[in-house]
Amino acid sequence: MKSKILVIEDVPEMAQLVCMYMNNAGFESLSCETAENALAELNKGYSPDLVLLDLNLPGMSGLDFLKQFREQYKTSIPVIIVSARDADEDIITGLGYGADEFVTKPFSPKVLVARVKAKLSRQAATEAAMEETISFGPYTLYCNSCILKKELEKIPLSTKEFEVLEYLVRHAGQPLSPEVIYNGVWKNQYGDYTAVAVYVQRLRKKIEADPAHPKFITTIFGMGYKFQKD
Repeated sequence: MKSKILVIEDVPEMAQLVCMYMNNAGFESLSCETAENALAELNKGYSPDLVLLDLNLPGMSGLDFLKQFREQYKTSIPVIIVSARDADEDIITGLGYGADEFVTKPFSPKVLVARVKAKLSRQAATEAAMEETISFGPYTLYCNSCILKKELEKIPLSTKEFEVLEYLVRHAGQPLSPEVIYNGVWKNQYGDYTAVAVYVQRLRKKIEADPAHPKFITTIFGMGYKFQKD
């Protein structure tokens, strides 16, 4: 799953340019011309990984949006203000309301992309420090928040897919029978053990470069499965 960038910019040409650079960098961008539209998207369940916010907006100002955003929504989501307003008071107010950085227009789109990547990398490192993580290959398993990332990209997993993967990773190097995996994940001594094979196949499609020749989740003939970290 690509990192989501919410772009709040009322000039269509500027919004289109920023979104184009973000998309080309591997992000998924959503543009809103007003703070009200952005709040409506958030109320519908949209959850960005980072917000690029202009201050001079029609209707609700960027600073008012930022204040409400920090009060009502997840406070750890990074916000980078991108504005032509460069007075010290605006910068101080923006940072005081919870902005992480202040970029003055005009700006280099490539530099803005680099700032976004750097901020998301620091954010991922902060989140990792706050919870238990297990790494293998290019992947990181965030055990507390039930998230799998490939570098900065979130890999979509269902709850049960995550639980099966976590169980395998925690028992890396050990051959595990379907019965053992089923009992450990489903917490049920009796059940349909073939479900394990189904979930293993799903996981291979999501984490293996070649699911037909798996590197991480290998099959041990007559025994079951073994997870290889390296």
